[in-house]
Amino acid sequence: MLKLILYMIMLPTIALSQEKIGDNGLYKQDWFHQSFLEFNDDAIEASESGKYLMVLIEQAGCAYCRELHRVNFQNEKILKNLRDNFLIVQLDLWGSREVVGLDGMSYEERNWVIKNDIFFTPTTLIYEARPNREVKEIFRMPGYLKPFHYMSSLEYIVTQKYLEKNFQHYLQEKFDAMRARGETIDVWQ
Repeated sequence: MLKLILYMIMLPTIALSQEKIGDNGLYKQDWFHQSFLEFNDDAIEASESGKYLMVLIEQAGCAYCRELHRVNFQNEKILKNLRDNFLIVQLDLWGSREVVGLDGMSYEERNWVIKNDIFFTPTTLIYEARPNREVKEIFRMPGYLKPFHYMSSLEYIVTQKYLEKNFQHYLQEKFDAMRARGETIDVWQ
C-alpha cells in the first residue's frame, strides 16, 4: 500500500520530467512547427497568424538546451506565451538539412548557423515579417535564460517594446515597476 501511495505522489513529477529526444539527439516538443526551413515563408506564415517566427538552435548533449526544455518549456506562462505568439522552428547546430535563409540562398543548417554568427546553444532568433513582406531579425537570445528573463524577453517582443528601447532598459523598467508594487524579484528562478 505504501508503494502505491508513493507512486501516486511521484506520478505527476515523473510525467513532467520525461523528455522526447529525436533521432538527431535534440529535445523535441510536439508544438514545434514542422517546416520546410524556408525562413521567409515561415516568417510570413507566422505573421499571417499574428505571430513571430522563432528559430531555436540547439545541439545534442547541450546541458542548457536540456534546461530550456525541462524548466522553461514546463512553465505554464512561458508555454502559453510561446504557443500564442510564436511559430517555432528548431535547428541543429551541426545539422545538414537544407535551410533557405532570408537572402534566398540554400545552406546546410550548420553553414547557415556559421553565416549568422551563432556560436553556442541554445540560441534563439526572433523574426518579424513586415507588411511589405520584408523579414528582419528583431531579437536574439544567445544562450540559456532563466525563466524570469526568458519570459521577460517574450513579453519584450509581444508588447513591441523592442521598437522603443533596448532589452536592458526594458528589464530595468520592469524591475523598477515590480519594486514600486512591493513585489519580490527573484531573477534566478
